[in-house]
Amino acid sequence: MKHTVTSTVQAAKEWQQQLRLHTTPSGLHLEAPVDSMHAAQKPKSKLKFVTLDKVSNMSTLWRREEFLRIYNKEELADKAQHIEVTIPVKKSQEALYNLDPGSFFLNRFWGSRPDGVAIDEALKIVYILEFKQSTGRDEGILEVKDAEASEQHKSIISALKAAALEWEFEQLNFVVGNRGSVVESDFYTKLKKLDVQEGKKDKLFADHVTQVCEAHNRVVVFFLQQVQGGTRPTTENIKHNLHV
Repeated sequence: MKHTVTSTVQAAKEWQQQLRLHTTPSGLHLEAPVDSMHAAQKPKSKLKFVTLDKVSNMSTLWRREEFLRIYNKEELADKAQHIEVTIPVKKSQEALYNLDPGSFFLNRFWGSRPDGVAIDEALKIVYILEFKQSTGRDEGILEVKDAEASEQHKSIISALKAAALEWEFEQLNFVVGNRGSVVESDFYTKLKKLDVQEGKKDKLFADHVTQVCEAHNRVVVFFLQQVQGGTRPTTENIKHNLHV
């Protein structure tokens, strides 16, 4: 029994890590549906999406002309530095901080990697997009995950607002919980802000929820296989391990 408990604890840790990374055991990633949103936009929309295959983090994002027109990179760095130093260093970041405290905060800012960015130069608005999965289902739990996502890119939004006063910056989080639970009204409101056509919102919603459910199921199977030493999960074993 002792061996079973140890295996369960270790598997649980790996399972939680898989969920945090939004990565399935097979190495497939839970893709942010930025391209799908872009394809579903209204034909005359001026909102342009920047996807992760074109930009890896804030530093490379701010090499693009449309973002340099918002604010000079060097001056934005000054605004970011003042904000970053007010944000605590996480335990997981302590080693990097100790290596070079002087440059840590700016490196953390420029290394930030939103799931997507949308910009409308005509209306002077930028949306920072983040897609999250929660292991819970209740609306309250989803709201907590939404708040965590907002905290993740707090320095980006704050620095941009301090730098470019004539622009509007907003973070849009798309949070889906266990078994596809989601706050529908919130999801649809954000799709409207992204100029998604009315007739295509339902499909986007369904596709995103389905993808999260499939990824979650693969991670759960991975967890149970780890507990059972690589064997395929059975109903009896599932019941036993859930009560260990």
